[in-house]
Amino acid sequence: MEAAVNTLKIYERLKTANLEDSAAKEIAEVFNDLIEDRLASKKDLKELDDSLTRDIKELEVSLKRDMKELEVSLTRDIKELEASVKRDMKELEVSLKRDMKELEVSLKRDMKELNVLLMVEISRNADLLKRDIKELEGLFMRDIQEINLRFRELELRLTVKLGAMMAIAIGIVVTLLKLK
Repeated sequence: MEAAVNTLKIYERLKTANLEDSAAKEIAEVFNDLIEDRLASKKDLKELDDSLTRDIKELEVSLKRDMKELEVSLTRDIKELEASVKRDMKELEVSLKRDMKELEVSLKRDMKELNVLLMVEISRNADLLKRDIKELEGLFMRDIQEINLRFRELELRLTVKLGAMMAIAIGIVVTLLKLK
């Protein structure tokens, strides 16, 4: 390493300041040691720059390689995931079609059962309705006969009353004729 400070000048200045020769020499050497240990030369900075440039290029190459590997891995993973999703969707579609077919068959069976039950209920209700109609017809016919009987009775009464009224009217007319 090149010294940035001239230690000979330091030694001479210390001697001029009336410092002993051994003390001035020791102080100049301490400065020289400090300078060599602590300060970097242009050569040191150039070596560091070259080393950093090399490390950065190596890191860049490594990073590009890692990114390319990651891209390939991600592309493969995406294709596998896509294939898996397609397979799962196909399985789901098949399962849904099967479930829909089973549901359709079950629904048709239930509809047939309900149709049979409905027909039995309609038949039972029709029989009940026919029986009720026959009962009502019987009641209606009885009521009609009772009404006819009442009408006959009323007719007979009215005929008797009318006959009585006519007999009275004739009697009044005859009496009036005799009185005249």
